[in-house]
Order: sequence, then C-alpha cells, then structure tokens
Amino acid sequence: MSITDLLSPSAIAAALRDCQAPDSFSHKKFFQLSGMSKKSSSQIKDIFRLLDNDQSGFIEEDELKYFLQRFECGARVLTTSETKTFLAAADHDGDGKIGVEGEQHERNILQGIPGNGALL
Repeated sequence: MSITDLLSPSAIAAALRDCQAPDSFSHKKFFQLSGMSKKSSSQIKDIFRLLDNDQSGFIEEDELKYFLQRFECGARVLTTSETKTFLAAADHDGDGKIGVEGEQHERNILQGIPGNGALL
C-alpha cells in the first residue's frame, strides 16, 4: 500500500506546496489540505503505518522531521522548530514519540485539540 492509495496525489501536492518555505508547516492545515482530516479511523491507522518508517508502532522525533518526505521524496525536511511543535501537539505523555492510540485521540488531533498523544 502507498500513501496515494489513501490520499489523492493532487491533495498531497497542494498540502506540500502550502508548506514549502521553512517554518511554514502547520500540521492542522496539512491534514486538511491533504485530505487526512476526512479519513476514517481505519484509514488514519493505515496512513500512520505508512508514516511509521521503522514500524515500531510509534513515530519518534527523528522520523517526524522527515514527515513531508513520506508524502514525496523530494519534499523538504521539517525544521527543528516545526518538528518540536508538531511533536508537542501530539505527544501526550512526553515520551518523545507519537502513537495511534484510538479513535478519540485521532479525531482530537485532527480537530486541533492539543496534547492527546496521537498523530492523526
């Protein structure tokens, strides 16, 4: 399975265009533009598995900085500030990693409610 099996290439391209400049990335806006915010819990979990590069069940800070490149190889790396902001929004227990932890957590992060511990 690839990310384009779950998200349209044109939506991904629009989301990536929106955050081309360093320090312009907003996870909430990216989720909306890419179409992730409209996906079912099952689809969100599938997307998470694709983003979890080492398949550990978590996305750690080192993986998160390459978040955009999981959508397109030539995309930029998130800045340190963007990575830390993104991680802080989704790491509810402060362990430095993000997991898919159930539908409510997923929906909260998509709706911009901070500190719930889930990426999507």
